[in-house]
Amino acid sequence: MNTSLTRRRFIATSALLPFATAGLSSARAAYQPVPRHSGSHLRTSLNAYSFSDLLAANAKDPAKGVDLFQVCDFAAKLGFDAVDLTGYFFPGYPAAPDGGYLIRLKRHAFNLGLDISGTGVRNDFTAADPATRAEGVARLKTWIEVASRLGAPTVRAFADAQPPFKTWQQASGNAPREKVEAWMAEACRECAEHGKKFGVIVAVQNHGDFIATGAEHLSLLKRVDHEWCAALVDTGKYLSADPYADIAVMAPYAVNWQIKETMQSTLKSPRVDMKKLVTIVRQSGYRGYVPIETLSMGRKDYDPRAEVGKMLAELRAALAAAE
Repeated sequence: MNTSLTRRRFIATSALLPFATAGLSSARAAYQPVPRHSGSHLRTSLNAYSFSDLLAANAKDPAKGVDLFQVCDFAAKLGFDAVDLTGYFFPGYPAAPDGGYLIRLKRHAFNLGLDISGTGVRNDFTAADPATRAEGVARLKTWIEVASRLGAPTVRAFADAQPPFKTWQQASGNAPREKVEAWMAEACRECAEHGKKFGVIVAVQNHGDFIATGAEHLSLLKRVDHEWCAALVDTGKYLSADPYADIAVMAPYAVNWQIKETMQSTLKSPRVDMKKLVTIVRQSGYRGYVPIETLSMGRKDYDPRAEVGKMLAELRAALAAAE
């Protein structure tokens, strides 16, 4: 397979780079791509959020749905290399789970031959209320330590508004974007410094609100300017005219991914072109996990087992074609 970018793709991607590398006027310029060696090497992972409804049902009634142990069983059955275990579904969240629970889950994954590629929490660093931002920092720090105990290399941090707010403008009280980015960078930098102590990278996810483009994503990371803070690239949450160009901008800075079924996480948006995506990821030299995450997107007949299976087959075919 010819893995070279087309001339049009190269031009589109190159056009974004001056904006991405410059970021906003006060963003720092020292931040560099993640060091890569020996060429690209991709490993499959299953993001537990694909089973969100079933995991939530199980949390309310252990006789219903599935738990994280069963998600691991499913991942092993399909031959995934790893699982990405979202923090919301651990007992006691947002507090740290019982140590015994973490040990059992870590051993269960190990027995199945699975790595734990990451975890993630909810936080709102766009909020005008300093207490809300501080609460997010404290939560990230707690889950950095949880990730360390699990052997997970990353913890996902959101870079967008969270309920009860719908947009970062609402959360920030219509503060200027520059000011909000400064709040976020300060919070992420504090979390990253804690991550450095425990060997866990803070992976900042684009989610289609404050960060809707690659340039916006990179601008924040440059302002954070910390080697223990990098990108989690959500392929379904760049809301530009060409999300693949945004992905190409951010792939060199990625330490984790969320590979979605469609390009803007809606049934109306185009389904991901897995071969094109894998080509971009490989060309960046990325070495690590590429977690699949499926969403119900309003489908009444949504079956995570079936949808995950389809996506894994597509990803495996794209990986094979790129070899």
